Amino acid sequence: FFLLSLRHGTPSTPGGDASMSLTLHTNYGDIKVELNCEDTPRTCRNFLGLAAAGVYDDTKFHRNIKGFMIQGGDPEGTGKGGVSIYGGKFKDEIVPTLKHSKRGVLSMANSGKDTNTSQFFITYRPHNHLNGKYTVFGSVIDGLEVLDKLERIPSDDAGRPLQDIIISGVTIHANPLA
Repeated sequence: FFLLSLRHGTPSTPGGDASMSLTLHTNYGDIKVELNCEDTPRTCRNFLGLAAAGVYDDTKFHRNIKGFMIQGGDPEGTGKGGVSIYGGKFKDEIVPTLKHSKRGVLSMANSGKDTNTSQFFITYRPHNHLNGKYTVFGSVIDGLEVLDKLERIPSDDAGRPLQDIIISGVTIHANPLA
């Protein structure tokens, strides 16, 4: 059970714990991520709101670059689209302690400062050059073996996967260990 207000406050579990997780169900297996709701409330509210509304259901990961990252969240599947619960682009939430310091970091994709919508990416390895440019709002806590499978899928020269990688649905959990 979780509470989510799209107008007021941050996502929270009963008792005030702002730790949340969700599972991305892909055609290659499940990836469970823990969200940093306390540090990045606006970003997490957007991500959870879009997930709860089914925006990510049946969408493609449209970019997959070995050794770098996999990117999805564009309802159009082109990498040029995106929506937010705020009706437009929203500001970055750069937190100095949240870094692209490991495999499985979850960040918002953007086209420049304060241009976040629905697109996100998961890193395949540390990428410190991304720090301060993209909002880190979570990390993979289960399913790194699925990330391994996805990284092995070949892509064209533009980073588009040669095989469809689909998010079939999302399950939102209140307890990150559930």
